[in-house]
Amino acid sequence: MIQVTPQMRILLAVQPADFRKGIDGLAQVCRQVLQKDPFSGYVFIFRNKRATAIKVLMYDGQGFWLCQKRLSKGRFNWWPTDGNSCLRQLAVHELQLLIWNGELHKTRVAPLWKPVEKPAEKF
Repeated sequence: MIQVTPQMRILLAVQPADFRKGIDGLAQVCRQVLQKDPFSGYVFIFRNKRATAIKVLMYDGQGFWLCQKRLSKGRFNWWPTDGNSCLRQLAVHELQLLIWNGELHKTRVAPLWKPVEKPAEKF
C-alpha cells in the first residue's frame, strides 16, 4: 500500500502519456521528456489522451510502484494546460482531489501553514 504524506513531492505530466507503457516506459518518459530522475523519490502522475485514466509512478527505495485509476464513466474534469511547461507540481491535497475526480480550481482549502497563537495565560 502506498501512503500519501504531506512531505511527498508530486509532479504531474501536463501532456498525455501512451498508456501502453509500463514502468520502464514511463520511467523513460520521466528521464527524456520531463527531465527528472525516476529514482528521485518524486511521485509522477500521468493521464491518457482521452482523460479517462491516470497512472501514478513512484520509487520507494526498493522498487517501483505503478498504480492506475480508470473511470467507469466520464473523464477527469481537471488537468492543467500550462503552455510551455511539461510539468506541474501538486500538493498532496491536490493529488487526493485529482484521484477523486474533483476540480481543483473550484476547491477552497485551508492554508498549508498557519502560525499557532499563544494561549492566554491563567492568573
